[in-house]
Amino acid sequence: MQLSGNTILITGGSSGIGLALTERFLAAGNQVIITGRREGALEEVRRRFPAVVTQVSDSGSAADRARLVDELTQRFPDLNVVINNAGIQRKVDLLRSEPWDDARQEIAVNLEGPIHMASLLLPHLLKQARPVLINVSSGLAFVPLTAAPVYSATKAALHSFTLSLRHQLRKTPVAVVEIIPPAVRSNLGGAHDFGVPTDEYADSVIQQLGEGRLEVTYQFSAKLSQASRAEADEMFKQLNGAD
Repeated sequence: MQLSGNTILITGGSSGIGLALTERFLAAGNQVIITGRREGALEEVRRRFPAVVTQVSDSGSAADRARLVDELTQRFPDLNVVINNAGIQRKVDLLRSEPWDDARQEIAVNLEGPIHMASLLLPHLLKQARPVLINVSSGLAFVPLTAAPVYSATKAALHSFTLSLRHQLRKTPVAVVEIIPPAVRSNLGGAHDFGVPTDEYADSVIQQLGEGRLEVTYQFSAKLSQASRAEADEMFKQLNGAD
């Protein structure tokens, strides 16, 4: 991927990995548009980075996704890079009943969103120079964290979809990239202080994108994504504990 001179859309770009990538892409000389559900969080990003373009949009809403694509393709006809980064991670006790809307929203943001955005944007991307479509999955796509079962399942499905999308687009100019994070210090699933520092991780992502990697991994997620079945079973025990 060429790292400068792009017009880039990053969903969920107001915090965590999305914000760290926003900062780096801006510094590299790109036009960057970010979305999020909270106007206040987007306004804070604008104060820090006046060049960023922000748009309030809910990645879990089909209507919002359609409006977003319609507006951005008109305002930014050179849009050529899309990063489906928005995500929700919840801890779920499957032995306890919960409102279905909670799980539905997690599925809508993590899985429906990237699939729908790809469908909506492909006609536009196919007309662009150097088009790139990037889905952010997780190391948990390969070995689930049982405390976050819906999240892990959506990321496994997104990994599968990304493989199919890349294969179907192999004879087109659209590069399909999957970013596969390990645990990163961010506010995903609630703020936590474990995992890879966000800046360290984002620097690695940018480097690997510049190298043309189609699967961007780092540390533990690299091991998860390449594990044999026996290795994956052992990692499952490490992540979730053995009885």
